[in-house]
Amino acid sequence: MNDLSQYGGLIFDCDGTLTDSMPLHFEAWRETMARYGIVFTESQFYGMAGMPTEKIIRVLAEEQSVSVDPTLAGPEKEAAFRERLPRLTELQSVCDIARAHFGVIPMAVASGGDREGVWAQIKHLQLESLFAAVVTAEDTHKHKPEPDVFLTAAQRLGVTPATCLVFEDSPLGLEAAARASMDCIDVRDFSLHQAGKG
Repeated sequence: MNDLSQYGGLIFDCDGTLTDSMPLHFEAWRETMARYGIVFTESQFYGMAGMPTEKIIRVLAEEQSVSVDPTLAGPEKEAAFRERLPRLTELQSVCDIARAHFGVIPMAVASGGDREGVWAQIKHLQLESLFAAVVTAEDTHKHKPEPDVFLTAAQRLGVTPATCLVFEDSPLGLEAAARASMDCIDVRDFSLHQAGKG
């Protein structure tokens, strides 16, 4: 990884970025939604990555004309994911970057996931000491692709948003980082997207 010393803060998404959680989330989604008669395809799942659980449920229910209470189905899905937590592994290439910059550059986690689920993953992988701030779905009214989660993370780190570098794995997250005027690395291919430059 190139020298990152020009950045004032490093901000990491959680699911699919720090943690290899997406296959486990998809299993949990498919199991939970099947109970409500909702079909959730893998392409839909990855297209909605970064969106809060209850919002995903509302979208799916509306699209498929199924009556579902997201406040009940959401916790069921999260519980199904946490049952799979023992199988969770880190994405080593990204976690190694975080470990290498601990104590050098302020770092935060900024996720569209719920607080309990994000913290469960971070603690399971013993990453919690690396980050000065953890921002989750409960901390902002607007979610990815809106920039709020990243702007809140920068604020909590006490750094200027434009000096931050985001690590992301989803189209919604990449768009949110761009809207926050932050450079962003797509961890799926580690290409640098510079804010305002496409």
